[in-house]
Amino acid sequence: MESREIRDKFLKFFEKRGHKVIPSSSLVPLNDPSVLFTTAGMQPLQPYLMGAPHPDGKRLVNIQKCVRTQDIEEVGDKTHDTFFEMLGNWSLGDYFKEDAIKWSFELLTSKEEGFGLDPKRLYITVFEGDENAPRDEEAFEIWKKYIPENRIYFMGAKTNWWSVGNDGPCGPDTEMFYDVTGKLGDMTKEEYIAADERQEVVEIWNDVFMEYLKKDGKVVGKLAQKNVDTGAGLERLVMALQSKDNIFETDLFAPLMAVTDSRIVADHIRTSVFMIADGVTPSNRDRGYILRRLLRRAYVKEKNLAPVIDAVINHESYKGLYNFLANTKEVITQEIEKFQKALDAGLKQVEKGADPFILFTTYGLPLEIIEEVTKVDREKFEKQMEEHKKLSSEAGEQKFNK
Repeated sequence: MESREIRDKFLKFFEKRGHKVIPSSSLVPLNDPSVLFTTAGMQPLQPYLMGAPHPDGKRLVNIQKCVRTQDIEEVGDKTHDTFFEMLGNWSLGDYFKEDAIKWSFELLTSKEEGFGLDPKRLYITVFEGDENAPRDEEAFEIWKKYIPENRIYFMGAKTNWWSVGNDGPCGPDTEMFYDVTGKLGDMTKEEYIAADERQEVVEIWNDVFMEYLKKDGKVVGKLAQKNVDTGAGLERLVMALQSKDNIFETDLFAPLMAVTDSRIVADHIRTSVFMIADGVTPSNRDRGYILRRLLRRAYVKEKNLAPVIDAVINHESYKGLYNFLANTKEVITQEIEKFQKALDAGLKQVEKGADPFILFTTYGLPLEIIEEVTKVDREKFEKQMEEHKKLSSEAGEQKFNK
């Protein structure tokens, strides 16, 4: 099943169940200064999860463009990427756990309407409870109708509690994992956790039961309505449906991997092209800095980025769905040319005996890029970084006090 068909099947499944299809929001959040990028499908919908009426009703479905960079060091393994598409459906004070779980299972396993995945390769996690909310016995009892009890695991808030930040709607979630090896069978909770760490089971769906409100990082009460917020990363879902053991062998990445040997280059350039399409330009601050960092990191791994840029822009899966800017290649080329000059100048200084830390202080290169281009004593570098931060902070305070 190709990625285009997966998107289409997902939307039709929930349309049939009374959900209105809404468009993807921009990667640049509107009226939300707390985050640099849209990181989840629910993010643009927060006012409606809080109780405001949505113009399209109480049942919604869409495919949202997202960027997350907190796991950037993990990119290149089997499942991590910085840009992804999130398939999501929402109940805004309408249905709750019973229907959400039932439809999640049907979508994943139905051969007629859904994706036809093998239910014997599914594993489920539910919230074990803490000071904020009780153990989710209701979700557990519902799942027992579809999945053997010994494949349902109670887990803590680190994995089974979702909130977009320190303020806003939040709640316990139930997650669905798929055995991508086809060999695991029944597992104890400890064996399941180990399989997850080895990326032999991959999260392919997540139902968040949003009924709580968080303020200043603490749960302070319940929302005016009970909501359902679901999400599935398209890349991981495609991986399971195309019987691959990593996202880079799926049809979403295959055209990119055909023109580069580096998973990091494929990921970073794909993300950069989508960022530029939504108006982000390279700079030293905020979103622009993230874009600059991705481009520089890609460049130190591969000098000729043009074929990868073309592979993203001309990707069959994105045609008619996403629009890219005509000057994308020009924006990237100009940034890389500036970086190349700075990098050459900095490396000449290092070759003449300068401390590699100069590449950070004078040329603005982050550690992961410096390590790509020259030998670094990481322990010494990190001490220098702490001292630099301290001096910068003191200088800022003195300037402020004048």
